[in-house]
Amino acid sequence: MAQLDWYLQVNLKARHLRLLVALDDFGNLRQVADISHVTVPAVSKALAELEKGLGLELFTRTGQGLRPTAYGACLIRLARKMLTDIHQTRDELKALSSGSEGKIHIGVFPASTSVLLPQALMLLKQRSPGTNVLVTEGTAVSLLPELWQGKLDMVVGRLPSRNAMNGFEEKALLEEPVLLMTGRHHPLAKKKKLQWSDLKSYPWVLPPMDSMLRDPLERALMEHGVPLSNNYIETLSTHLARAYLHISDAIAVMAGAAAHDASDKLAVLPLTLPKLVRPAGVLWSKNRSLSPGALLMIACLDEAAAMLEKKSAPEISN
Repeated sequence: MAQLDWYLQVNLKARHLRLLVALDDFGNLRQVADISHVTVPAVSKALAELEKGLGLELFTRTGQGLRPTAYGACLIRLARKMLTDIHQTRDELKALSSGSEGKIHIGVFPASTSVLLPQALMLLKQRSPGTNVLVTEGTAVSLLPELWQGKLDMVVGRLPSRNAMNGFEEKALLEEPVLLMTGRHHPLAKKKKLQWSDLKSYPWVLPPMDSMLRDPLERALMEHGVPLSNNYIETLSTHLARAYLHISDAIAVMAGAAAHDASDKLAVLPLTLPKLVRPAGVLWSKNRSLSPGALLMIACLDEAAAMLEKKSAPEISN
């Protein structure tokens, strides 16, 4: 193992890391050669030299192309992490040299884009105008892998189920009830008392099947004898859902803060759903230390959540 220790500590270079990641991504020597602007023999030689230096076989050749061995898969994970760290360090150094105080990469679930995150961003900019932020909107399916790979510093939104939390730290920020919403013109909007059966004849705006809310919502409605009809649209966009409710007789579900938008009022139906999902919060990787800017962002999220909780929830009105 002395050869392996020496090679990893002394001779492993960034070009080796890029080669490993490219071979894993494409699984084909010619494609890697094309994107690297070198010849196929040059790629093959570089891989052979890396395997010889480590004393390990990293890839096997199959009819479908190159496939990582167990050794290769281990080293590829390391390569991706190291390249991400190098890129983040490059960004921080560039920011510092340009007078900025750093850049934060944040993933956000759509329901948190309208209230919690904007409030926190305002606080961040008040405290540190030179800290810049890149926000990417998406679902847990798309954002959590990027968080794990180090492409994101944190993810803000409804906390996923605990079985999806392996490798992540979390901070709960805001408990919000899930409410049934309609446009103010809706036939049910004027009623002060409703039965669950009153919902049966109306279309719905639903979260998609792969979202955290869909399954528990369907179960809760079934328990109240309200099976969903085939008349629905699916979206994670609160902006689209709100606009659609204004012009249709559809019913939607929204979390409290996103539901109570004073500039764009909807009606809240007087039916109580059980607690369907975990609170809104922020996630980050256990395996990477957070930059000062990212730590400040989490503090701002915590403060923004406290401010939102202090606001008295509006009474149900139509």
